[in-house]
Amino acid sequence: MIASSSACSAPLDKSKRIAFIGGGNMASAMIGGLLANAYPPTNIVVSEPTPERAAHLEALFNINVASTNEDAVQFTGHPSRKPADIVILAVKPQVMKLAASALAKAVQSTRPLVISVAAGIRTVDLNRWLSSDENGSILPSARNIAIVRAMPNTPALVSEGATGLFAGLGVTHQQKIETYNVIASVSSRTYWVEQENLIDVVTALSGSGPAYFFFMIECLEQAAHQLGLPKDVARGLAAQTAFGAGKMAVTSKHEPRELRLQVTSPDGTTEAAIRTLETAGTRKIFAQAVVDAMKRSMELGELFGKDSAPVILSSESTCDGASDR
Repeated sequence: MIASSSACSAPLDKSKRIAFIGGGNMASAMIGGLLANAYPPTNIVVSEPTPERAAHLEALFNINVASTNEDAVQFTGHPSRKPADIVILAVKPQVMKLAASALAKAVQSTRPLVISVAAGIRTVDLNRWLSSDENGSILPSARNIAIVRAMPNTPALVSEGATGLFAGLGVTHQQKIETYNVIASVSSRTYWVEQENLIDVVTALSGSGPAYFFFMIECLEQAAHQLGLPKDVARGLAAQTAFGAGKMAVTSKHEPRELRLQVTSPDGTTEAAIRTLETAGTRKIFAQAVVDAMKRSMELGELFGKDSAPVILSSESTCDGASDR
């Protein structure tokens, strides 16, 4: 079962202190989206190891830049003297284990909601790393952390992202609302999935999906240029056509098939093109591409989380009972 974004919508609580671990493109997009929604910059902190990038983020957004990841989680220097309510892990998957293990003590003591936007990192592995020291030993009194796994995509950089979400063990309904509100700042479409393995499908569809459309624009541009159109004209027409068709698919009450048939006149130019695409097996090619991307996402999950077994920890009780998953 998949729940739509409307199931978890509510006004954005701007009192929550949000710490970003990693200040790359996705973190930058989310910070920009939050600030565009009048989120107080004093309630946002980011840790970024590259001095030039850290200075850029501080100047661009007028937010706090922490010297260490732990300082970000603890919100060191904030007037409230309280730690982060939400920690967003926006580091590369290859370094997530190291980053999470280094944060374990701080996270275990402060108990924030953790949102991971790193591709391929499973909640069971992330929970284990956030419960262990850097040598892999379980911390005394460690408990499960409320973790949401998010799969956004690059159109988030222009506030037009599409995101799939999975709530791990112990995530409350209120925390799902908080997650939605943060993600919605850069994502036009947000959906919850009930099973974590479906995030691999989301990865194959919308996570990798922008590249499919860029590839299509690239092919159309090349074809039109070879037929005589100037390259800039071909690119502009192809890109705008993709944008307009996508907007129609999002806003129309008709299904994509119906929209396609509305454009396809009998014996017309569009029918000739569609016939060629069908004859070439385009549907099967797209289906196989999505399957291959899904399989690779699963492989990466195994790779990033290997060499250790899942650890089952006691769940922390929550004010509104249990997770509504």
